Amino acid sequence: QVQLVESGGGLAQPGGSLRLSCAASGPIFPIRSMGWYRQAPGKQRELVAAISSTSTTNYADSVKGRFTISRDNSAKNTLYLQMNNLKSEDTAVYYCKVVQQLLASLPTTYWGQGTQVTVSS
Repeated sequence: QVQLVESGGGLAQPGGSLRLSCAASGPIFPIRSMGWYRQAPGKQRELVAAISSTSTTNYADSVKGRFTISRDNSAKNTLYLQMNNLKSEDTAVYYCKVVQQLLASLPTTYWGQGTQVTVSS
């Protein structure tokens, strides 16, 4: 069973930093892409950052230059999101997403349970 476990959320002050982690376990390979999404109260879930199997990255305009997505390709296969210069508008529940692509199959998407990030003074 594929499982995604996020950690690292919490409370940060404006201008502060947090680092989110997402540990993937189970038959998750081969991975097509991994990413972070967020959902603020009353808003739709949106892409924050994504990284492909070839390490190509993609960021939402609102986080460019502040957030960095990275991936540990060891057996733990952990996804990270380094968030710097946090702003109040970054407050949301952050979700990890993994897209698996098996041969001759449609992609399969897995989501983590979410971790709360609150930016407030």
